[in-house]
Amino acid sequence: MASESSHVQESSSGSCTDFREDFAPSKLGTKEYWDNAYSRELQTYRDIGDVGEIWFGEESMNRVIWWLEKQNTPENAAILDIGTGNGVFLVELEQDFLNLSPELKEFDLCIDKGTFDAISLNPEGREMAKLQYMSSLRAALKPQGHFIITSCNWTKEQLLQIFSPGFELQQELPTPRFQFGGVSGNSVTALVLKRLS
Repeated sequence: MASESSHVQESSSGSCTDFREDFAPSKLGTKEYWDNAYSRELQTYRDIGDVGEIWFGEESMNRVIWWLEKQNTPENAAILDIGTGNGVFLVELEQDFLNLSPELKEFDLCIDKGTFDAISLNPEGREMAKLQYMSSLRAALKPQGHFIITSCNWTKEQLLQIFSPGFELQQELPTPRFQFGGVSGNSVTALVLKRLS
């Protein structure tokens, strides 16, 4: 298990994790899968008005909105919803926090609910894709800005190791817990990280 140190270095192989076992490749890691999924959801919306899957459920959206409200996030904060999906979360954000920006830089807050998970499952070039994700995140988020990530694939310790070059943990958001075989765990991990200068 990875340490919680915020100063873990990249492995000598150049990968963005020190974990010897990564996830098995999956079609969930491909652009084609998500293009098809959202095309079906769009058609379903047009046909019957159903907005489709809310990734990680409504409680995930509520968890992030609760944090934004608790932090007294200004209404004019620049927020990027990475991998927007079907846009349901943006509709919720629009009520209090949406501030449209023509450029993909200098965001106060970037939010990810599953995009990094999908990239981690890419059957081709996933290490390079994860490194590109982190580079793009650093470029989009202004120094001292916040990054909220919700993941069903990675633990708190793993995410801290992956994002430690350049980010520090601010808060772990509460997520549902379960117990099986005498061991407790979470079905998802939700972290608030702060970009270091």
